[in-house]
Amino acid sequence: MEEITLAAAKENTARLPPEDEKLSIGANLAYGLQHVLTMYGGIVAVPLIIGQASGLTPADVGLLVTASLFAGGLATILQTIGIPFFGSRLPLVQGVSFSGVATMIAITGHGGIQAVLGAVIAASFIGLLITPVFSRITRFFPPIVTGIVITTIGLTLMPVAAGWAMGGNRNAPDFGSQANVLLAAATLMIVLLLSKLGSAAISRLSILLAIIVGTGIAYVAGIADFSRVMNGPFVALPQIFHFGYPVFDIAAIISMCIVIMVTLVETSADILAVGEIVGTKVDARRLGDGLRADMLSSILAPVVGSFTQSAFAQNVGLVAVTGIKSRFVVATGGLFLVALGLLPIVGRIVAAVPSSVLGGAGLVLFGTVAASGIRTLAKVDYENNMNLIIVATSIGFGMIPIASPGFYEHFPAWIITIFHSGISSAALMAIMLNLLFNHLTTGNSDQQSVFVAGTERLIRYQDIAGLHDGDYFLNGKLYDANGTEVPLVPAEAH
Repeated sequence: MEEITLAAAKENTARLPPEDEKLSIGANLAYGLQHVLTMYGGIVAVPLIIGQASGLTPADVGLLVTASLFAGGLATILQTIGIPFFGSRLPLVQGVSFSGVATMIAITGHGGIQAVLGAVIAASFIGLLITPVFSRITRFFPPIVTGIVITTIGLTLMPVAAGWAMGGNRNAPDFGSQANVLLAAATLMIVLLLSKLGSAAISRLSILLAIIVGTGIAYVAGIADFSRVMNGPFVALPQIFHFGYPVFDIAAIISMCIVIMVTLVETSADILAVGEIVGTKVDARRLGDGLRADMLSSILAPVVGSFTQSAFAQNVGLVAVTGIKSRFVVATGGLFLVALGLLPIVGRIVAAVPSSVLGGAGLVLFGTVAASGIRTLAKVDYENNMNLIIVATSIGFGMIPIASPGFYEHFPAWIITIFHSGISSAALMAIMLNLLFNHLTTGNSDQQSVFVAGTERLIRYQDIAGLHDGDYFLNGKLYDANGTEVPLVPAEAH
């Protein structure tokens, strides 16, 4: 009887989905911590950027960091463990999404951080409402649109990296000094060296390790100031609406809705990708549950001072590299994030990292975002269509507020809020042009523009209408079937 029971237990274990595998406590802790280390640099970068753009004090920036860690941990647990209708129950790590950084910076310039929090809550609620029908409109967000948006996100953040490398504070007397720029360059070199010479694990952690080493160099050189790290509690619960109650500005909400659409597309891609890696079928219901968890987390995150939540693609790659497919491992990583979010001292340490160090690492970090978008655009078909002009116009339009920040200064405030962000500008243009050229094909000319002609050799129908059966070219001359030369009329004679 005992043998039969053991055999049945083994059979049930064999049928257990890969994501439901339960490892030992030690394995869960080790692999969960690895997930946290892989995404830690990305999750703290966003609150650092937003905090500095909002003019917050170092102490408040530290609270933003710990709030983002706390919210990311809870979002990860919701996504992996799940409750009815919320959570894909797949090994996905959640955290503050990079896709909204540029838009949120633009919003802070006109409404402060309260307007950012309000826009995130409202836009995420709208995203939650549309998740049931989102699968029907994903065709309007093909790789050409998402590639443009992701590329623009990276390009838009480059001025942030440059400002960091120069010292961060434009009013400081040492802004742009050789010491700041050289410190940023040293951090960049450390990232590259660790990526090339380190092991696979070190290479994945190269940005985080470079920030640590760069901060050490800055401390020795007398640039880093950790005197305020001990000012404040070591352990504390996140404060509800510490930065004030959210402000709901219509223009800011519209801008953030575009970000939410992009976030839904990116999360959908991550859920499908991790399902493929794990070997589990992702149906419409599971995808919807994952997207709803994303949006619910994004609605609640601003309550503690965080922003939109999304799946981290680098952790999807980590699942593929390590072969550890258990969602409980990732849930353990979520517990680590929650614990870090309860330690304000961690946020103060991160906030004390010199801006120049962040600038050197940010050059690679933000460049990676742009490169990911370029990789997506490389998969787009450019033959016999208008996709090239869609990409060119959308990215160019998105670069206007970056190249000339005052471009829209004489327009109404709501236009400035929407188009002052390169990401919003590029996304709107990409969506509209994709609809115009690839969906509303009625009226498209059969004589396409130079952008199409440049993709491959094309011959118009009217150019061959005068040819007869048997006509042929020889040595640059046209002959009919009898070998008689047919005179060619120059183009200007038409």
